[in-house]
Amino acid sequence: MPSYQRPPGTLDILPEEQSYWIRVRRHAKHLARLAGLERIDTPIFEATEVFARGIGEGTDVVDKEMYTFEDKGGRSLTLRPEFTAAVVRAYIENGLHVEVKPQKLYSIGPTFRYDRPQAGRYRQFTQFNAEILGEEDPIADLEIMTLVWDLYAGLGFPNLEFQLNSTGCPRCRPDYVEALKSHYEAYEDTVCEDCRRRLDRSPLRVLDCKNEACQPIIEEAPRIVDYLCDECEEHFASLRDYLDLLGRRYTLNHRLVRGLDYYTKTVFEVWASGIGAQSALCGGGRYDGLAELLGGPETPGVGVGVGLERIIIMMKELEIEPPAVPTPEIFLAYLGEKPRKESLKLMDELRRAGVGVYVAMGRDRGLRSQLREADKRAVRYTVILGGNELESGKATVRDMKSGDQIDVGLNLLVRWLKERV
Repeated sequence: MPSYQRPPGTLDILPEEQSYWIRVRRHAKHLARLAGLERIDTPIFEATEVFARGIGEGTDVVDKEMYTFEDKGGRSLTLRPEFTAAVVRAYIENGLHVEVKPQKLYSIGPTFRYDRPQAGRYRQFTQFNAEILGEEDPIADLEIMTLVWDLYAGLGFPNLEFQLNSTGCPRCRPDYVEALKSHYEAYEDTVCEDCRRRLDRSPLRVLDCKNEACQPIIEEAPRIVDYLCDECEEHFASLRDYLDLLGRRYTLNHRLVRGLDYYTKTVFEVWASGIGAQSALCGGGRYDGLAELLGGPETPGVGVGVGLERIIIMMKELEIEPPAVPTPEIFLAYLGEKPRKESLKLMDELRRAGVGVYVAMGRDRGLRSQLREADKRAVRYTVILGGNELESGKATVRDMKSGDQIDVGLNLLVRWLKERV
């Protein structure tokens, strides 16, 4: 056993895994650019209040999962458990609310939650996050939803559909919350401890309970869509109409509320059937009151967070192979000190010309040892320099697939190799 191991709930992403990560990141960034989203990077930690107020007291994230610490100045700081609250804080602080609207932003980076480690769920995980701020038109909801749909579709995920609901707004939600609480009064001694706690602090969260004993109670609960005000009903109807227009399948899920307090109106998840028990791939929604909670002006917004680790796990299960990461196709072998120095000059010249190259390391290595390394690295050509080659002004170039060798003039070598790789 090694003396030290990575902390529970974290990953070492080894070189052989990088092709998946490069593929997913590039695809996400490409789609973000096509949709006109610009990149924003926020600090990994924020004032704890940003997340406590933004996400909501009483949520599992704030109560149980945040990594919070006090710095040497006595400030309470928290490693970001999600991006949205931090992005909205940056939007307010940096005056983006006075720029052209809507502001379309994306981020990619690590996030942290103290959760029970399991397959696809880690304590440090990477998110692709997309936000549209400053626009209440349901077209903004549609753009975010189609962005993540295209993300999964472009990576080869089959049978996609949205799970869709509306959680109303501060005008219509209170009536629904009262109806929900009234429904649960008859089951006060039946529901689980989590539901009793949530009814006091975050009532909509009871609909997300996974306890088996609570399922019949949830099925009989009133539906929030029956309590929507005219504005929320029109917004929800327009979004569904747009999804129908684009042929994006969806199912109305009256139990869908998501786990964060800041959601208003639209909430959604992307599901893929035929990928095992965990069909939900990601989720997001609208948060029209979040900026005001953080001290900013009235700012509608909608966004989504996508976990990259889960994408990569599912790609492997679906046997979706990403393109291999390009590696150098040339290996420089040498015999003797002077050829060694010439190889270093050649290495530098090739790399400045945009050609990837390995150079042998270790003094007094025989040619056979260097060729074995070149073979293991699966290069296409090995350039061999020795005393005779330097005298003749030519290098020996071995084709590692065929084993054929050719002499190439040193003054032509860089161009010759560049043309072939």
